[in-house]
Amino acid sequence: MAEGAAGGGSVRRGVGDRDRDEEGAAAAERGPGAAYHAFVLMEDLLDKLKLLSYEEEALRRHNMRPLSRHYFALPTNPGEQFFMFCTLAAWLITKAGHPFEQPQEYDDPNATISNVLSELRSFGRPVDFPPSKLKAGYGEQACYVLDCLAEEALKYTGFSWKRPAYPTEELEEEEITEDDAELTLNKLEEDVVEEESDNEENFIDLNALKAQTYRSDINDSARQEEILQSTTDAAEWNLEVERVLPQLKVTVRTDNKDWRIHVDQMHQHKDGIESSLKETRGYLDKLHNEISRTLEKINSREKYINNQLEHLVQEYRSAQALLSEAKEKYQEGSGGVTERIRVLSEITEVLERVKQETEERGSSMTDGAPLVKIKQALTKLKQETIQMDIQIGVMEHTLLQSKLKEKSDMTRDMHATMIPESTDPQEPTVFKLSC
Repeated sequence: MAEGAAGGGSVRRGVGDRDRDEEGAAAAERGPGAAYHAFVLMEDLLDKLKLLSYEEEALRRHNMRPLSRHYFALPTNPGEQFFMFCTLAAWLITKAGHPFEQPQEYDDPNATISNVLSELRSFGRPVDFPPSKLKAGYGEQACYVLDCLAEEALKYTGFSWKRPAYPTEELEEEEITEDDAELTLNKLEEDVVEEESDNEENFIDLNALKAQTYRSDINDSARQEEILQSTTDAAEWNLEVERVLPQLKVTVRTDNKDWRIHVDQMHQHKDGIESSLKETRGYLDKLHNEISRTLEKINSREKYINNQLEHLVQEYRSAQALLSEAKEKYQEGSGGVTERIRVLSEITEVLERVKQETEERGSSMTDGAPLVKIKQALTKLKQETIQMDIQIGVMEHTLLQSKLKEKSDMTRDMHATMIPESTDPQEPTVFKLSC
């Protein structure tokens, strides 16, 4: 048995390696991203299962752990993964409105897979892979089947996808503590706006403005003549400058929302793009020319190859058609094999039942306990017969004694009646019998 199990394990490993090689070749034909398609399907499947509340309805009923992000995409435990696949497939089919019996642990895997694929085809989903791909319980085919069933279950429950609602992000404004001694740019703009509004309210008188300008020029020239000779001490002046210097500090806050800053940034980016474009335009033109020539060569080479390999392409197409026909026949044959396997299982169950009944009857026939009981019953009957014979003899003896006693009594009575009548000699003798 151990050697058979080891041989079966080696055969299964060989089949698994061959399947993996075939999957690798198919993935190489489809492209470099095909190897990761199973992970994408598994993530979509997990999201759909969460929408269907599979943890509360399916896993807790069977005491199973929640699925990981790559549970059916990577091989971990084929037996456990296949049982989880069958359980989820049956639950999803039932969720989609088709009654499906929950598979048990010792059911035939071929029959279970055939039933699942037939239900998937009934939903209108294409199945272009052999059922043996699902025996491992993992891979792109398993993810595809469960993903299609989950979509059908979501459709049956009336679920519909909606557009995502993105949250509105509020920009945090920088908080700057304002000091009474500091003058910000906002205050300067407010002061300028207030002065402009005051100036707009008043009418401008050109003559008065000229006279005011003339008087201010005269006053300035007079003041300049007076300040030519300063009487202020230099040390006191420096001390006053140091005292007033902190109050003369002007803080200009850069506001990112200001349109002037955006315009300056646009101009800077435009200048950078133009300068970079001047340097790269020559390289881009050269690269464009090379790519154009390469594409022309590829097109001409492709036409030449197509013309040379036209007969091989036709043979390949005919081989593909034959392969598709063979796949259809194989699928039909696999369906018939599944039905015959089911009939065989039923016949096997009936045969086992008949064998069990035969064994029970044979054991009852070869058992000596009933014979021993019969012998004991016969012995007991013989003893009871002997006792009955003794009792019958006693009863006969008692009856005989009673008859004899009765007869003796009758005889005595007869003699007693006959003696008094015989005492008179003249009378004739008369015999009377007393009853």
